[in-house]
Amino acid sequence: MPSHNHYLIGALLLLAATAANAETLEDAWSSAINNNHQIKAAKADTSASEQQLHSAEGQRLPDLNVSSSYTQLSETPAAKTQISGQTTTFNMSQPGSVKAQAMASVPIFTSGRISHTINAAEASLQAVQSNETTSVLNIKMQVAEAYIAVLRMESALQVALSHVDALELHMKDVNNLFDQGMVARNDVLTVNVELANARQLVVQASNQLDIAKARYNQLLDRNLADEVKLAHQFPETPQGTLNELSGNALKQRPELVTLAQQIESLEQQAQSVKAALLPQVAVNGGYQYQENRYQAFEGMWTANVGMDWKIFDGSSGHRSDALTRQAISLKEQRDDLSSMIGLQVRQAWLDIQETQKRIAVAQQAIAQADENMKVTADRYQQGLSTNTDVLKAEDLRTTSHGNFNNANYDATLAALHLRRALGIL
Repeated sequence: MPSHNHYLIGALLLLAATAANAETLEDAWSSAINNNHQIKAAKADTSASEQQLHSAEGQRLPDLNVSSSYTQLSETPAAKTQISGQTTTFNMSQPGSVKAQAMASVPIFTSGRISHTINAAEASLQAVQSNETTSVLNIKMQVAEAYIAVLRMESALQVALSHVDALELHMKDVNNLFDQGMVARNDVLTVNVELANARQLVVQASNQLDIAKARYNQLLDRNLADEVKLAHQFPETPQGTLNELSGNALKQRPELVTLAQQIESLEQQAQSVKAALLPQVAVNGGYQYQENRYQAFEGMWTANVGMDWKIFDGSSGHRSDALTRQAISLKEQRDDLSSMIGLQVRQAWLDIQETQKRIAVAQQAIAQADENMKVTADRYQQGLSTNTDVLKAEDLRTTSHGNFNNANYDATLAALHLRRALGIL
């Protein structure tokens, strides 16, 4: 029967054969960030928010308007007057004329309306940037889970194959003993059924491995059938007490930054709406040209200072209140998220503690299961144990190896979940 060492040697040889060109988790993350459509969408949102900020800042710059028109009247405009008792008319302008002007307007005092609008746009940009960071973290976590799923299924396939190898060796022993008339035919039939079931498990594990690889390739925007070779390299587990980790998470999570900046943006928008009801002062000036041969000066420069004060507006107050209430809603969501983040950190931290204990127990179980299998197989060859004992020992060996693999990958996944909960994946 194959020993635990034999199984480990096979796994190590497999790892060595693929290590030279295996893809690391960092490589996978880099590829996903460069190719994933959700990340591209998030980057586009950031670019759009940057343009909105530029638009808000542009309100401080002068507006320059150039206009021109041609007017044709049915009659020549004229004026009537009395001179020495006689009615006299004289032309005032041409029946057809060109009018053109270039006017500039610069706001010099807006009661804070423009400043609040710019502050709102800056806060919105920071919120979108943080949201982009969140999208990156989410994609990286999905990739990490798919990455570990592939490795887990590769290990499961190796365990299933070792199970088949073990049963094939045992079947040879059973056939030899049957040919010698030392065991009943029932032993032969039983081991054949067990071997058929084991081969079915290999088929299932192979299928699940193919599905895991396809999911991994999909996240990296690759052909679903591309070959996948992965390295067993992972980031370090964050160190610190549970309280320290929870405190760090509240400082580092981009989702909290997103909500904080969205709240700031809404509050600034509310202030901007209120400021629009206060005096707005602007300087206007430019050049005007009116074609009129009866006029002494057809072109003139002009300048003025104007003030606009909206004394009553039935909608602005409600708009401001609506924005303020939206900000209050986001504050409640932020408080709820803070509590949820604390739960995520605690759960991941506890999962790490659990998996470490499972690994220690599984290591002991593997050694004992391998030794039990060896002893039971020897006793069967000597006629001191039954076929059922051997099959049961092999099931225990296979289960022990499966438990050990799952404990290791669960521990790795828990560490990655903790990093995600801290916002440092």
